[in-house]
Amino acid sequence: MDLFEYQARDLFEKYGLPVLPAAIATTSEQAHDAAAKIGGKVVVKAQVKVGGRGKAGGVKVAADADDAKEKASAILGMDIKGHTVRTVMIAQAAPIDSEYYLAILLDRSNRTFLVMASVSGGMDIEEVAHTAPEKLAKIPVDANRGITAAKAKEIIAAAAFPADIASQVEEVLLTLWKVFQSEDATLVEINPLVKTVDGKIIALDGKVTLDDNAGFRHLDHEALIDHAQANALEAAAKEKDLNYVKLDGQVGIIGNGAGLVMSTLDVVAYAGEKFGGVRPANFLDIGGGASAQVMADGLSIILGDTDVKSVFVNVFGGITACDAVANGIVQALELLGPKATKPIVVRLDGNNVIEGRAILKAAAHPLIEQVDTMDGAANRAAELAAK
Repeated sequence: MDLFEYQARDLFEKYGLPVLPAAIATTSEQAHDAAAKIGGKVVVKAQVKVGGRGKAGGVKVAADADDAKEKASAILGMDIKGHTVRTVMIAQAAPIDSEYYLAILLDRSNRTFLVMASVSGGMDIEEVAHTAPEKLAKIPVDANRGITAAKAKEIIAAAAFPADIASQVEEVLLTLWKVFQSEDATLVEINPLVKTVDGKIIALDGKVTLDDNAGFRHLDHEALIDHAQANALEAAAKEKDLNYVKLDGQVGIIGNGAGLVMSTLDVVAYAGEKFGGVRPANFLDIGGGASAQVMADGLSIILGDTDVKSVFVNVFGGITACDAVANGIVQALELLGPKATKPIVVRLDGNNVIEGRAILKAAAHPLIEQVDTMDGAANRAAELAAK
């Protein structure tokens, strides 16, 4: 789960990272009042979960409360890369001397944690990483040891932070690790981490991504969910404990096992090229226990997607045998009744496949069409969607 900037700022403040006074507003009047309370020059910042806000005009400096009201009015309702601005953060302006960059993230490819640090922070950090990678220090962090004082000094030296702020940056690193570890984050980023003209270090902007799989340890994270932006189908699937992700396509996908579902997405996308660019509409892994209710829940979610034109059920029987899966499909369609209206291509293989195919054949449901191979079934599902 990605947090809004204001949520990241509040989390930083909770752990004692140096941040500036700020408040959020959903109307220009609220922006005026927040700016008046903070006093002096402020920055009005669009709250969207996407980069490039500044270049898109979503970050503006305001001289006073009246100016903040005007700037907020211009920003609220903006579309920034497909994200509508519904909230702005009003933050105290800082007299910036220098901008730096700090981030701790999960490095999946190397199976470790990684700190990235640079003395060239700001809006163009991506360009720095691309054109001058030597300016971006990358230091692995042992999960068992974390960021100690010695590791923090190593990072500071590798990134060449100025000596006059080294002790402050060390404290920031140690605290940022506490945020990362305690909140089960996969990313905590400060960009920019600034030095003000009076030599103070401040986290001026933050980005945090939390691991949803650790949600059971953090019941307070529920309050951070942006329900206004949440996909209704994904929310419904989550309530039914289904591993579902909405995609931009026309073929609904149901499979058992994440690896099989990912492979299914690939073969459907490949097959769809022959039919005008038909693509998968979702990722849905029903896991090993494909009972009638699980199958019904999965089908109801997928059939509720108006983009879906056909459904591809791709199951390899293992712990749950194909005959149980077939019975689940038939019973699911009985449970759904008239809600089931779209063609369903089923490919069964593995444990008890002969029995499973026989059950589907005997059911003779008008929506079900069996295809023996994965590639053939993907091709047929794409063809039906195109029709």
